[in-house]
Amino acid sequence: MRDISYRVALGGIVSALCLVTMFLAGVLPALYLLLPGIAGILLMIIAVEVNTPWALLTYVAVSLLSLFITFDKEAALIFIMLFGHYPILRAYIQKIPLKLTRILVKLAIFNVCIISYFYVTVYLLGLKELLEQLDDFGSFGGYIMLGITNVIFLVYDLDLDFMLRLYRKRLMPRFRKKR
Repeated sequence: MRDISYRVALGGIVSALCLVTMFLAGVLPALYLLLPGIAGILLMIIAVEVNTPWALLTYVAVSLLSLFITFDKEAALIFIMLFGHYPILRAYIQKIPLKLTRILVKLAIFNVCIISYFYVTVYLLGLKELLEQLDDFGSFGGYIMLGITNVIFLVYDLDLDFMLRLYRKRLMPRFRKKR
């Protein structure tokens, strides 16, 4: 267990980096999904270096601050509803022994989060144009879009696995040598 000053310093640095990426989502609107995903990867570092409760505390802090200081509220909302907590909870999901069950749990969590995000965006933020755009795709347009996003989510999950291995094998040993 690390001392409290290390945890606070690491949490502050990662929080600042997460907020910079969330702020950039407002400056570069084309990256409003990619940048919250990167912020989630940064939170995964705290879960590895310190512990999961500290990472969740950092997630709550970044979520609240991103609502107040970022320009793109949609990016802040997708961070809060999916990209912020999933990389932290993924460590527990990875402990499920059966691979098929593990994938189904991940997809269930993703679908609950993304459908909730969609309805909060439409009704809370008042973007009813999204519903009209889905009508252009026909009666199965929403299901097709959900299927495509599930595939993209599985690719993101593989990316999280790659980034975790990269951090543990390449970056973590370099940080350990300097202390």
